[in-house]
Amino acid sequence: MSMRKVSLLVFVFLLLGIVLVACQPEQVEVTRVVEQEVEVTRVITETEIVEGEEVEVTRVVTETVTEVVEVPVETGDEMMDVVTLNRNLGAEPPTLDPALATDTTSAEVIHNTYTSLTRLDQDTAEVLPWLATDWAEGVDADGNQTWTFNLRDDVAWVKWDNDSQSVVQVMDDDGAPRYVLPSDVEFGVKRAIEPETASQYAYLLYGIKNASEVNNGDEELTIDDVGVTCDDAAMTCVFTLNSPAPWFPSIVTMPTATPQPAWAIAENGENWTEPGLANNSGPYVVSEWLHGSSLQMVKNPFHFDADTVQIEHVDYELLDASSTAFAMYENNELDTAGVPLPEMDRVKADPELGEELVIVPRACTYYYDFNMKKEPFDDLRVRQAFSYAIDRQSLIDNVTKGGQIPASSFAPPGIFGAPAPGTVGAFYDPEAAKALFQDYLDEIGMTVEEFNDLDIVLMHNTDEGHALIAAAIQQMWTDTLGVEMRVENQEWGVFLGTRYNFSPIEEAAHIYRDGWCADYADENNWVYEVFHATDSGNTARRGCVDDNCSEIVTDEFDALIEEAQVEVDPAVRTELYAQAEQLLAVDLAAYAPIYHYTTVNVAKPWLTRTFPSVAAPAMFTWSIDWAAKTAALGE
Repeated sequence: MSMRKVSLLVFVFLLLGIVLVACQPEQVEVTRVVEQEVEVTRVITETEIVEGEEVEVTRVVTETVTEVVEVPVETGDEMMDVVTLNRNLGAEPPTLDPALATDTTSAEVIHNTYTSLTRLDQDTAEVLPWLATDWAEGVDADGNQTWTFNLRDDVAWVKWDNDSQSVVQVMDDDGAPRYVLPSDVEFGVKRAIEPETASQYAYLLYGIKNASEVNNGDEELTIDDVGVTCDDAAMTCVFTLNSPAPWFPSIVTMPTATPQPAWAIAENGENWTEPGLANNSGPYVVSEWLHGSSLQMVKNPFHFDADTVQIEHVDYELLDASSTAFAMYENNELDTAGVPLPEMDRVKADPELGEELVIVPRACTYYYDFNMKKEPFDDLRVRQAFSYAIDRQSLIDNVTKGGQIPASSFAPPGIFGAPAPGTVGAFYDPEAAKALFQDYLDEIGMTVEEFNDLDIVLMHNTDEGHALIAAAIQQMWTDTLGVEMRVENQEWGVFLGTRYNFSPIEEAAHIYRDGWCADYADENNWVYEVFHATDSGNTARRGCVDDNCSEIVTDEFDALIEEAQVEVDPAVRTELYAQAEQLLAVDLAAYAPIYHYTTVNVAKPWLTRTFPSVAAPAMFTWSIDWAAKTAALGE
């Protein structure tokens, strides 16, 4: 999934000594489901025989019974009884629509507010049951692979009620509670595939029979021809695939394959994801969304797994300035935070912060896209020279300092089929970089000074970390190649649109900061779903103005990854992917790999949390020692 890191916009202010203290966001009212003893008074009318005649006798009876009730928790001091996680989401989520989400920010909220067919274990990335209790691989009458999922019947549709300030169940037209049905899964999957939805992640579902054809407008097929058949009576969903896909149970962990509420979407249109209108099915419900400021989630008491969810309230800041978020962490206003690059040395040296620091691998890769349609990066030698001139280890040692792994190819360690680090791909080779660049200049009769007149632009989303990396690599290009260039940045939401829109080509940048995080732990999710010439929603990542990139991403590359996709021998698949990675990083130089991520994070001693390499963070698996937190806050 597309990755971005939060920005550090206020670093300059911190250097000036301005202390920024964020106000506590307004708390929301929540309810909790509890058992309590209550006295129930009943009036009983009975018939008795009195002096040979039947008469009615009325009695008042008081009994003590145990009831399950919703207990409202008010704002103010009583909020201290609600176990609350304070966390920075990093930026405004571009969308909370599962069919439209493409980024990690949106995905985190969606994964916590919807129950997908399966989910990934936070530590091992193993596929776990969730909405589906179990699943089985099969073959249909035509010899196509099928996956059959058996669904549980107790996953309630709920929403936030603004009037009562509580989570309530969604009712159908007959006044009965709605539960997630197989038909909701079928609707969600087909909605993502419908061309009118314009889902950028529809390609994740292209393994399903006829999904690619329908999504790309084949007029001979309709959405009913897509290989998804769900039966509400049997509580099953059957997916028919084009070819064997052992990773398919991982695909249905994704927001794109999440069950969606057709009635809420029809009634509320584009606003259906707003609190009070959204129908959710996960462990949490979005109760408040102050766009650009904060987002609140409360525990869903009707979720089948609610008894295991300890954190009742998640209070998100939407800060793209990670230095501000880190200052809030040090002020005990956040329970966990990323560590800004300028703070790494201090954090490691500080006895308390050093104990709270966690650095673990993450299945993501940081890289630069070349705009291969724009001069001079339409020339292979220029792309190779710029890639070879990046001293990745020096960047990690002196700038990022988070134990990242230098990347010479695309997929990181831990992904099935990924080459071992340093075995294939583009490496730091300044002499080769100089020779290639000089060969290009000599052929076209250009000096370095004239090259610099082309006004080369490197663009990244606003983030001081990205800015520091860009400045370091910019200097490497100057030192090795004599190149001078400009670095520009844009706010995250604007940058997403800019990065995928290279037209008109005259206004486009030459190089774009990019990142990719695993949707599932297989190379198919990397070289195929990001760089395949026809079956990817990510064609812009290859510097393509349109979907026709055959002159850049070659038939040889596509043939390798298509063969690997259907190959059943793991050793053969791995070798095919190694060849594809070498083509991509060197023979095509379609991008410049930089490093494989680590999670660099601090967490308060009272928070027990996971640091997933592949899965989105699942706050419903975290816990807080509430007594320790409130004591630390002096409350």
